[in-house]
Amino acid sequence: MSIRILLPVTLLIAFTLLIAPALRAEKIDSDQLSSIVKVLASDEFEGRAPGGVGEEKTVAWLIEQFKSLGLLPGGKSDSWTQAVSLLHTQIQPDASIAIDVGTTRIALQQSTDIAIDTSRAAQTISIKNAPLVFVGFGASAPERQWDDYGDIDLTGKVAVFLVNDPDFAAQPNEPVAGRFGNRRMTYYGRWAYKYEEAERRGALAALVIHEDEAAGYGWTVASSAPGENFSIARPEGAAKPLALQGWLHSDAAARVFASAGLNLNEQRVLARSPDFHAFEIKGATFSVESDVTTGIVQSQNVLAVLPGSKYPDETLMVSSHWDAFGQGAPDEQGRTVRPGANDDALGTAGVLELARVLKAEPALERSIVFAVWTAEESGLLGSGAYVADPVYPLEKTVANFTLDILQTAGPAKDVILVGEGQSDLEQDLKRAAAMQGRVVTPENLPENGLFFRADHFSLARKGVPVLLIMGIAGGSDLIEGGRAAGDAWIAQYIGNCYHQTCDAWSPDWDLRGAVEDVELFHTIIRDLGDSRRWPRWNTSSEFRAIRTLSDMSRK
Repeated sequence: MSIRILLPVTLLIAFTLLIAPALRAEKIDSDQLSSIVKVLASDEFEGRAPGGVGEEKTVAWLIEQFKSLGLLPGGKSDSWTQAVSLLHTQIQPDASIAIDVGTTRIALQQSTDIAIDTSRAAQTISIKNAPLVFVGFGASAPERQWDDYGDIDLTGKVAVFLVNDPDFAAQPNEPVAGRFGNRRMTYYGRWAYKYEEAERRGALAALVIHEDEAAGYGWTVASSAPGENFSIARPEGAAKPLALQGWLHSDAAARVFASAGLNLNEQRVLARSPDFHAFEIKGATFSVESDVTTGIVQSQNVLAVLPGSKYPDETLMVSSHWDAFGQGAPDEQGRTVRPGANDDALGTAGVLELARVLKAEPALERSIVFAVWTAEESGLLGSGAYVADPVYPLEKTVANFTLDILQTAGPAKDVILVGEGQSDLEQDLKRAAAMQGRVVTPENLPENGLFFRADHFSLARKGVPVLLIMGIAGGSDLIEGGRAAGDAWIAQYIGNCYHQTCDAWSPDWDLRGAVEDVELFHTIIRDLGDSRRWPRWNTSSEFRAIRTLSDMSRK
């Protein structure tokens, strides 16, 4: 006689989810991740800068990997790539840069006192005695009852910004406290927003005063590629971008303010008041003379696809960026290649591993697009070019899953959530983490604005729900060493190797935690890929409105 044990449906589902990973023929493999990074971060790829030999080798290698896995070309007209036309500019290192305050001239040295570049296709930059305007944090946020600009006219002037949001350093009793999310950076705090707002208002140039804590990285990182810029090439007749933009070292800024009879620290406090309005710094002007090397770089996004079996026009997107910082000045060991092993060869390895595993499994009803972007390090340009001319309709893009820097210090009890409170994909992440016996921990460095600093943000701005896994968003609670060990790993990586020559492949990496993080995306993709569910932005999200406009197309 057989005995039947009846379990509640919820327990049966939970049991199935728990045993499903064990029944899979293929799993994300740490050795595979390591091997991929070892190739992409080798000197042969020359730091994977957009354009030139490094890009040619990188793109060709990625295409070969996708082909070998049995994927199909994901671009238009059966192409593996999407063209991205970039304007490459280089201000000369001997540029003459100065700020005059009355009769006092403050000469500024590129990469020491200032780090400026240009997005204009001009052979020279010549700015003579342009007035300096202090715009505080430069936020124009009517929904927060905040406007730093007042009636100021920025036409032909140089806007000087404080970095981050008005409430970043606010005390609890200040009126601004909490208005911009406290320590959690909003888009108003990002340098990209500040440049965009300066351009909209007719400014000639924009300078952001650098502060290590408020920027989220030190001056070495901010000035790591002095004078060089990549931007999406603008068509003839389009509005001109700023003539110059960049960082002004806080020490240099303090000298400028002091020469004008102002105290920079006092101005920081005054700028945190809703009563603050931009003003010209009396007697202060900015001048630059420099030749500029310009050229058009034809770069490439790499796209591959696994077609859906039932709803091929509905796509889930998995992405990373292939580019790094190319070659620079020799370090103490004479190394010039900045290999970008973790940032983002390891994320790209995660995308390739997801492609390998998902291809080996039964096809999903929805399609999966694997996108490896160019020019992320230059301002999310590859992903930005894609959303301007998407291969797959954004309103039918179910979600984007981005891997950008994975931690290499071993397994963790948690996964770090970047940009808490945005969409119901966060609940998917919590469920997937629970299946691994892990929990979700909100980023402990929300002031760094990491939600706005990776390629998923290009998709989010167009309404596509997103999830980002980024290992530097907060110290993981590591199995060995706990949160202290996780914080130490971030401090070492950001302090010593981020965007530097030592961001290199190492046989000593412990990729067990990275494997678990990539597996989280696999679990969520498998679930969404065979469902009719469309993830939703939360009501408080600034990206909800644009997605709502396309609701009918997803019925």
